[in-house]
Amino acid sequence: MSIKKGPYPFFAAWGEGMRRVNRAPAVLIGVWTLTVLISLPLTAAMRGMLRDHLGDSLAADSAASGVNYDWMQEFTAQAAGVGVTFGPAVLGFGAVVDNLSAFIDNERKPIVIIGAASAYVVLWIFLAGGIIDRYARDRVTHAHGFFAASGMFFFRFLRLGVLMGVAYGLLFRYLHPWLFDTMYPRLTSDVTVERTAFMIRLGLYAVFGFLLAACNLLFDYAKVRAVVEDRRSMLGATAAGARFIRRNAGAAVGLYIIDVALFVMVLTLYALVAPGAGGVGWSMWLGFLTGQIYVLGRLWVKLVFWASETALFQGRLAHAGYIAAPKVEWPDSPSAAALGS
Repeated sequence: MSIKKGPYPFFAAWGEGMRRVNRAPAVLIGVWTLTVLISLPLTAAMRGMLRDHLGDSLAADSAASGVNYDWMQEFTAQAAGVGVTFGPAVLGFGAVVDNLSAFIDNERKPIVIIGAASAYVVLWIFLAGGIIDRYARDRVTHAHGFFAASGMFFFRFLRLGVLMGVAYGLLFRYLHPWLFDTMYPRLTSDVTVERTAFMIRLGLYAVFGFLLAACNLLFDYAKVRAVVEDRRSMLGATAAGARFIRRNAGAAVGLYIIDVALFVMVLTLYALVAPGAGGVGWSMWLGFLTGQIYVLGRLWVKLVFWASETALFQGRLAHAGYIAAPKVEWPDSPSAAALGS
């Protein structure tokens, strides 16, 4: 595979990335399964709280047939832990919007949610090395090869996670409050038109989002360079990632934009078909199936990000040896064939 320098090399890398992801469906199914397993304890806890609170009351029938906002408020007022997150926003596409709003506005979540999210992040740190290695090789590595790569890069990516934590911590702890708690009131102090204030806030969101995307792009290429070049220094991998982006800015940024556009497309499709409040029976299971298809789509996009960035990097720096044919092993080796004859 070669990504030649041209006016639009990122399209070739994007197509190559999607091809590599689609050729390795076991990776997608695996990360989806682990995502479901991480969410099961929270789901079971929420189910138990709802069952205990509703019992056999009349509110149970009302809650099962649709949205009972008064009951939701009553439940949330007395709930603790994961129960405080229950409300209309957990239904359908509202959950996506609520999570996105909480992320952008830096809202605090209950400790149990933070704990589950932290476990999920650590899981992704472990899997990242194996996933990028699989897409870089573009051939079957089997479970032992996948987890060997995951284990080898786990502690390296934990060190990279410290750098990422510092970068994102500076953005959310200092820049976010400065933009929205200091600059926004100053910029809108004399504004009398609500639309103008909204546009100012939207502009500040754009600035913050741009810096988040820049960090995401930088650390993605740091991971790619660490895996493909077997780098042990994560400071070195981050610096190397920055150099690659600087020297291939058009291709790297163009690829990132179309990957983001793919994510927006998945969100849009889910917004159009996401289930609302419904009853029990087939409609409930249809809503569950639709939600899981969305989760699969979102994970697929994340994998396309890594695979396409890996393809672009390999194509530009010609790391052809990484995708060489696998070593012939028993019983496919020539010696095995000779013995068989």
